[in-house]
Amino acid sequence: MSETVQLEGSNPHMERTLRQPVERVQLGVRMEKKLVKVLKGLAEFNGVSLGQLLENIVLHTFEPVPGDEGESCASPHGKKALQVIEDLKRIYDFDYDIHPYQWVEKGPFADGEPRKA
Repeated sequence: MSETVQLEGSNPHMERTLRQPVERVQLGVRMEKKLVKVLKGLAEFNGVSLGQLLENIVLHTFEPVPGDEGESCASPHGKKALQVIEDLKRIYDFDYDIHPYQWVEKGPFADGEPRKA
């Protein structure tokens, strides 16, 4: 059985037919709140689930740009999607840079572990 997935709005170039059976697992991950809002908005724009969007982004990071290996990777986002990303970042006040290791968590997980009552 094959499944057709539209990866970016109505762009026919982004449509792919999945022919390889895969087994998906449920993950329990924590991500920055505003980043999740941007990702959910982008998934909605692309007409895919959040999981499918994340799979697509991760798979693209595994593909180096020819001639620039180790320095840059392919992007799954076309011009329309990049504009949507910028709009979503503005809407959700997402003004972080690309270095999340500099983020300091607040709340019950501030030291990496949930606080016990």
